[in-house]
Amino acid sequence: MAAGSALEQEVDVETPEQVVVSYTIAGIGTRVAAALIDYAICALGAIGIGLAARPFLARRTWTSAWIVAGLILLQFVVLWGYYVLWEALWDGQTPGKRRLGLRVVRDGGYSITFAASAVRNLLRVIDLQPLPTYGVGILSIVLSRAGKRVGDIAAGTMVVSERAVAVAVDAPPGAVTGAASGLVTGSAAAPPTAGQPLAGPAGPPPATALTDDEFHLLDRFIARRSALASDRRAAFAAQLAARFRERVPALTGSDAAVLVQLHAQEQAARARGVAGRSDTGAAREQHAIVARGAPRWREFAALLAQAQRRGLAGLGEREVSDFVSRYRELAGDLARLQTAARGRQVDALFTLSRLVAAGHNLLYRDRRVGWHTVWEYMTIEVPREIRRSALPIALAASLLFGPAAIGYVAVVTHPALAPQLVGTAMVDRAEQGVEWARRGEGYIPDFKERRPLVASFVARNNIQVSIIAFAGGLLVGLGTMAALVFNGIEFGAVLGLYRSKGILSLILAFVAPHGVLEMSAITIAGAGGLLLASAIVLPGATTRREALIARGRRAITLLAGTALLLLVAGALEGLVSPIPWWTLGQKLAVSALTAVLLALYVNMDRGRTIGRDVGAPHAA
Repeated sequence: MAAGSALEQEVDVETPEQVVVSYTIAGIGTRVAAALIDYAICALGAIGIGLAARPFLARRTWTSAWIVAGLILLQFVVLWGYYVLWEALWDGQTPGKRRLGLRVVRDGGYSITFAASAVRNLLRVIDLQPLPTYGVGILSIVLSRAGKRVGDIAAGTMVVSERAVAVAVDAPPGAVTGAASGLVTGSAAAPPTAGQPLAGPAGPPPATALTDDEFHLLDRFIARRSALASDRRAAFAAQLAARFRERVPALTGSDAAVLVQLHAQEQAARARGVAGRSDTGAAREQHAIVARGAPRWREFAALLAQAQRRGLAGLGEREVSDFVSRYRELAGDLARLQTAARGRQVDALFTLSRLVAAGHNLLYRDRRVGWHTVWEYMTIEVPREIRRSALPIALAASLLFGPAAIGYVAVVTHPALAPQLVGTAMVDRAEQGVEWARRGEGYIPDFKERRPLVASFVARNNIQVSIIAFAGGLLVGLGTMAALVFNGIEFGAVLGLYRSKGILSLILAFVAPHGVLEMSAITIAGAGGLLLASAIVLPGATTRREALIARGRRAITLLAGTALLLLVAGALEGLVSPIPWWTLGQKLAVSALTAVLLALYVNMDRGRTIGRDVGAPHAA
């Protein structure tokens, strides 16, 4: 067994079995390499989708428009949802992470949930800054003890290295009684004392003559002696031999020969479980625990590798039961070995800790997300969170509609301000709108068979804006507030511009069908960003980190509701809003209908309970 490198970052986690295990935090180099693999897959996927859409772009048919619209949304899912979907459905791994033996887990060693994955990956917008250097994320990883980027801090996750652990403890055959031993079953059988061998057909091993610290010193010398200059090697050998000869008078020969024989004898004794010289109390069990447990650890390592490849669902009922039983045995071994080691760095302790950590991560995983779970989440959790977040939603609405009212009044009162607030292109569009209104045309040309294409572009753009408003909450709310205020001013100024031209009904007829859902979605996304900001500014009785994790889960639930509303709003904006022959009254009726349906959606979960907490760990 090889202990971990001193350069590795480790995080200790207490399992439900009240055993402390260590996770090795993934290094920056490995994470960058995994990210490059994933970026390459994303790029190839996006390019492939783009090439698939090209033949349909030239065809002005309803069918081809729907196909291209679907491909546009699929490309959006690849670019924004790649990490979220892979990590949520593949238990914390993307293809790049799996290739390099990395896994995302929640604090505490539990498997990642869909919500946690969404938080850590949608906040990648912040980690990527300044584009495209990933400077914020890399700096956060370097400064964090657990190697967390900003998204990990908010989601309560960490990226760990999940290398295969080789158990190679040398124990003579017959020296171990396996599961029947007293150490495994918890009987009162005492461990062997110094000089007292474990019973077995191989016969008694030599007694130990060295303490554990002396043996480690000798072990390091034997391992490194060939790299030392001959004079220094002879000097060290003479010092050690002079120190140890009187304890082993039976050993004869040169200093080097005595040390080699002594090392072999001490190694054999410890492999058979004999306690080190002068060990007292629990420390006397250390080598016996290793000797008796090593065969079971090897068997568990093989079973663990199989379970990691296939998942527990791929094992039979008896295999799962055997896995759980062996895991509990190893957890007990680890607790005893930690006590016996008394804080010393022991190779066996490192390996056993890694085995228990890997087993813990596999056992305490959430059930796979199914369609039923998604339905419950969208129809129960999201409406409930929207109602619960009424205050931040109201605040976000004031930051959006307050500036909108100011922009509207400013442009109606002083039309010359319009170019500064909405740009010259929008002013020119309003000038053309006067002629369109006179001819009975709509705010924009009716694309007819191209409407599905327009709807997909609109939905994709609005969702991206909402994600940015959400992520801006980590900038102490400044990013979120800026997005709401500036969008509000621009929206109000555009309405004011059309009012000043006497064609307000033209733009209202376009905005009405989708406006209720779109503006509601923007305020809800802004509320999610404000929740993140409140965790930083006003964490309450908890720490900022704990508040950020808790409110981040709430915020991502709001963002899920935002995405749903924007998909429907985008469809209305592309399919219904451009119809020129519908009157303003008809389109306002659509607006009223969407308002009623939104109210029903927000209250549809009353009296219902969700089947299980989708964020809670699950033990197999």
